[in-house]
Amino acid sequence: MPPRRAHASHILVPSKAEALQIREQCTNLKAFQKMARKKSSCPSKSNNGDLGWFRSGQMVRPFDSAVWNLPLNEVSEPVRTEFGWHLIWVHEKDEA
Repeated sequence: MPPRRAHASHILVPSKAEALQIREQCTNLKAFQKMARKKSSCPSKSNNGDLGWFRSGQMVRPFDSAVWNLPLNEVSEPVRTEFGWHLIWVHEKDEA
């Protein structure tokens, strides 16, 4: 069986407080993408925070766990990794 895959975007910031402030403004995908372009420290910000498709286990563990526990088309609570604090938006999952 092939590993499950997901398509997600994220916003990466240095503090939980900043992530929480940004999260309040992310009421829909368009707002999330705008905040990714403005606030994210990840190079993916030039692509609206879009990380494309990736396999389960390909991302760092806290990020990966959040992706698989998050409903589609919602903003996650802030997720901490060694890179900083992430807000995650899952567009699609392929759990075949």
